Amino acid sequence: MTTPYQSKYFAYELTKQNSSHSIGRLSQSLINATVDLNPHQVEAALFAFRAPLERGAILADEVGLGKTIEAGLIISQLWAERKRHILVIVPPPLRKQWNQELWEKFYIPSIILESKNFNEMVRSGHKNPFLQQDQIVITSYQYARNKADMLQKVPWDLIVFDEAHRMRNVYKKSNKIGRTLRAATAGYPKILLTATPLQNSLMELYGLISFIDPHIFGDETTFRRQFARGTKEMSEIDFIDLKQRIKPVCHRTLRRQVTEYVNYTQRIPITQEFIPTKAEWELYEKVSAYLQRDRLFALPTSQRALMTLVVRKLLASSSFAISDTLFSLIKRLEQLLLELEREKTEIAAEHSDVYADVDEFDDTMEEWGEEEQSSYIDELSLDEMKHLIQEEKQGLEEYYLLAKSIKENSKAEALLIALEKGFEKLRMLGANEKAVIFTESRRTQAYLREFLERNGYTGKIVLFNGENQDEQAKQIYEQWLEKHQHDDKIIGSKTADMRAALVEYFKEQASIMIATESASEGINLQFCSLVVNYDLPWNPQRIEQRIGRCHRYGQKHDVVVINFLNHKNEADKKVYEILSEKFRLFEGVFGSSDEVLGSLESGVDFEKRIQQIYQTCRTAEEIEQAFKNLQTELDEQIQLKMKETRMHLLENFDDEVREKLRDHYHQTSLHLNRMERYLWNLSKYEGAKEATFDDETLSFVKEHETYQMISQVKKQDRPNVHHYRFSHPLAQKWIEQAKKRKLIPKEITFRYSDYEGKVSILERLIGKEGWLSLELLHVQSLENEQHLVFSAIDLEGEQLDQEMCEKMFELPAVEGEAIELSESICNTLRRISEGQQEAILNEIMERASAYLDSELEKLEKWSQDLKNKLEKDIDEMTVEIEHLKREAKLTRNLAEKLGKNKQIKELEKKRNEMRRNLYDQQDEIDEQKDRLFEEVEKRLEQRTSTEHLFTIKWRIV
Repeated sequence: MTTPYQSKYFAYELTKQNSSHSIGRLSQSLINATVDLNPHQVEAALFAFRAPLERGAILADEVGLGKTIEAGLIISQLWAERKRHILVIVPPPLRKQWNQELWEKFYIPSIILESKNFNEMVRSGHKNPFLQQDQIVITSYQYARNKADMLQKVPWDLIVFDEAHRMRNVYKKSNKIGRTLRAATAGYPKILLTATPLQNSLMELYGLISFIDPHIFGDETTFRRQFARGTKEMSEIDFIDLKQRIKPVCHRTLRRQVTEYVNYTQRIPITQEFIPTKAEWELYEKVSAYLQRDRLFALPTSQRALMTLVVRKLLASSSFAISDTLFSLIKRLEQLLLELEREKTEIAAEHSDVYADVDEFDDTMEEWGEEEQSSYIDELSLDEMKHLIQEEKQGLEEYYLLAKSIKENSKAEALLIALEKGFEKLRMLGANEKAVIFTESRRTQAYLREFLERNGYTGKIVLFNGENQDEQAKQIYEQWLEKHQHDDKIIGSKTADMRAALVEYFKEQASIMIATESASEGINLQFCSLVVNYDLPWNPQRIEQRIGRCHRYGQKHDVVVINFLNHKNEADKKVYEILSEKFRLFEGVFGSSDEVLGSLESGVDFEKRIQQIYQTCRTAEEIEQAFKNLQTELDEQIQLKMKETRMHLLENFDDEVREKLRDHYHQTSLHLNRMERYLWNLSKYEGAKEATFDDETLSFVKEHETYQMISQVKKQDRPNVHHYRFSHPLAQKWIEQAKKRKLIPKEITFRYSDYEGKVSILERLIGKEGWLSLELLHVQSLENEQHLVFSAIDLEGEQLDQEMCEKMFELPAVEGEAIELSESICNTLRRISEGQQEAILNEIMERASAYLDSELEKLEKWSQDLKNKLEKDIDEMTVEIEHLKREAKLTRNLAEKLGKNKQIKELEKKRNEMRRNLYDQQDEIDEQKDRLFEEVEKRLEQRTSTEHLFTIKWRIV
């Protein structure tokens, strides 16, 4: 039994804006999330809201702790508050994953902006496609940089940078993307997500923090002098100062601190070697030698290195993949010869047939960037070109015929053995017998399906690639649409829905998914515990993404990782050795650590180095030496000299963190349960005439459609059921309906005798009655806050506290007659309310005062840094002058002595000018500091308003 008074109270509790110092700040996002949240994720999101959000925060949890979910909580909360200009900037491979996870976990729609749809929107009249009304914008770092002028015209409520360690060298002039994005996003709130905010130098930390707030440190020079003096240790005082400065903006949790809540499983590696046949090895050596030629006409000169990499991947994948590619290259040369016959000497910049077999090629091309175009074509006469092209074409035709003559691949034969080993291991682990097989080529993918179906796996296979246009995929998609036509699974984007359909088919029916690189992002396969790298990428970050599809949150079993290795290929063996031993990708609880992966500025750089070795080394000795040199370089990059500094600087004591997380876990559970009860009880009252409600299953039926509370869906996701949550249009309608209802004073009887639980603080009120008023207090200061203020007394005049009133409103109740309020009762309730409001405002003032003190201290340090720099510059010039004087005194060469004396006079003149300007410059710094502080003070000016919601006469029976 719920009354309209309770329903209105519940509506305001559900929608009020809470302080970031309480779990309530995340109310709306918590009751919207489809995932069970861990306390460290809630703590990280609250930290971001507590950090001055007009600037932002760095969330630097270790790999595998769900930083995407942390950012999703923040985004979801802002979305619920109608702050919807939100931009997410990510590396290209993560765009789809963000798009899917925002919808699946928080029901937030988003659009991936890239050249094609951006240009289409502009052509259709959209002035700035970055300005979207009801969807989040996701784009890549490169595209954000290219469109920086459009990006900065949007009044962003939040910008999220994923894998933000790409910005850690923003202070360097060479980091063009970082510097462009820093300028374009200046003044907007930012969240930086990175597991490695600090890898090799403290200057990287300076780069990231200056990206968030340029007034925490003076400038690059002063930071380097004080905190990053090469091999010289910083003093204890400087270390404490540095830690205090970064604490308000940088938050980090370690995996070992959350094992109480997160169950991590192991990775178990299996290496499956195979020995190529004589024909296969001959094909490999001939095509490999062809690719090593200095001059090639079949590959576009504008992307020679990348296209060579593509052909190498296809060569290693299967004879079927390389034969199709060789055919495309032959056709390209034939076309070129025709153009030369017409005396057309221009060569087409690209040839899509070369890479048509490789998924996600556009992303790879974007990551590789531009290459210098070769100029050898300009040096040749027309006849020379014709002769060389004809010669190259004959060679390709020979390789093509050899590839076509190979009917079975020894690698595929080895796959049967590998699957048998893998499934046997899964049976020992008690895991589902399911495997995801990754290949680089769609042609290899088709061959493997046909091969496995001939060898005992008929009807057990599903394909997943960038197109998903095969007959089986279309049939699965149609069946999936029919199955889910009455629930919330269907997003409306055919690409996303097709991916969801194929994953569900793999989960429920197939044993094997054969996937291209398209499946390495944006899908979750926790139900699968066997990953087969049939073709192994050279980019370690891509390998980590692949394994991460299965080895992730929700995985109940150890994950078996099978990697294929060509026994005759020395270079392949060396690559595998580095990936396995240096990057530690394939075994352990956590896979590749952030220490190691984060040491690479980009996995593409590593991929390019490997490609260079394959291109330039022809003998076993050359290969051995080249990989030895690469290993030495990696050892220097993956050095752990920064580890101790990072540990003390960014991390907190384990016991303190664990205690805080336990507290959050308890608070979050209580708050979430309370909010869900409010939403359910409100819905039952407001929708009583429209729907039939079932308290047992927390579900209701409206117009033959079934809706179920999201908390129940998490336990068991039933088909054809709509997920009911705070952001659902129906919930929003009923909440607004409750808030807008005008309520006159009435008698309300709360029935404690009908309440199933025990509420000790209310028991002494049984049989009593009195008066109660509810008001909404709006406060604009450091942050916007809303407080529901109860004023209540019993008939003896004894005051009820806030908790008593909140608990009373959770009891079953019935509505009575309308009442008249006496002036004395109104005055008493008003006085109580004023006292309650004064206490709330005092608490807000205390927080504002603490914030003001911390901002003043920050600006004082920033200004002192800049002043110290001016004095240090003068001191350094004095040292240089003294050094030159000593040199001038010692030299016997007259011309040299005169030259040094002239140099000394110029420096003395410059130093004297610096001394004269010193006080003026220091005054300018102080003026700038005062202006910044005045801005802070203006933001803290307190504005309040009060809205009366209702008054009742209460009774508890």
